[in-house]
Amino acid sequence: MNVYHPEGTLLSSRENEYFLSTPERLAQAASEGRILEARASLCTKEHDMIIDLPFGRAIIPRCEGAAGISDGSVRDIALLSRVGKPVCFIPISTENTGGYTAILSRALAQKRCMEEYISTLIPGDIIDACVTHLEGFGAFADIGCGISSLIPIDAISVSRISHPADRFYNGMKIKAVVKGRDAGRICLSHKELLGTWAENAALFCTGETVSGEIRSVEDYGIFIELMPNLAGLAEPFPGARAGLSASVFIKAVIPDKMKIKLIIVDTFERSGVLKPIEYFTKESHIDRWEYSVKGSGKNIITQFCETVKV
Repeated sequence: MNVYHPEGTLLSSRENEYFLSTPERLAQAASEGRILEARASLCTKEHDMIIDLPFGRAIIPRCEGAAGISDGSVRDIALLSRVGKPVCFIPISTENTGGYTAILSRALAQKRCMEEYISTLIPGDIIDACVTHLEGFGAFADIGCGISSLIPIDAISVSRISHPADRFYNGMKIKAVVKGRDAGRICLSHKELLGTWAENAALFCTGETVSGEIRSVEDYGIFIELMPNLAGLAEPFPGARAGLSASVFIKAVIPDKMKIKLIIVDTFERSGVLKPIEYFTKESHIDRWEYSVKGSGKNIITQFCETVKV
């Protein structure tokens, strides 16, 4: 059972609150090497993180703020960006030093997480993660103790999106699949957990009118996302543009060609609220994922660690 989680997972747990409640219980946690969590209230000009505990203030010295800070492989922004957010740590001293009730180490918690959990991950493992930062090229996610990994934008879903914010928001809890390693870092994917074409298409029937998201407008038609891993093609419609939502009539579902033909009934502004992600994969590991329908002439497969598209 994995005991290493994205930061924030332990914050409100009874066990965490118990060990943070008194100096004696914190000392017990230190002797047992427990990983705990609390919010960083501020970062000093020396980039030490200050943690407010029920019985006083504790400090995470800069050199203990993250694995890699001491050797320069991690920048100080990794510390500054944690202010106001949960941070994990292991208490390393509970003696009152310089006015602080305890000295804590986030770096030690991260090193243990890397050695005992992240280093054991193999391609195809499905893990819990938490989105921490969005860029145009992808989403960064905490995969344990504040250790970040990237999901490239083209690995977020089969349906193309203009920005990861179309699918995720900061703080969102998600699942991801380990794609491989690059220079020791874990590489993640996400689309393989969102179902095959057939699994998604089975949720829709010819004759239904449903809602979707307009993803692109081409000369020959309009691509409308029905599910993150399923899009259909609609006939041109006045005023349609990428970013709008649409109500669409399902004209035909054609499995052997992996096509869904749509007719737009109306378009309207998106609500701005992201729909909950539906994961089709319940396992903790997959070796192979085939999105395409056999006999369709398309071959979209992920074999960990290799993706082949024809």
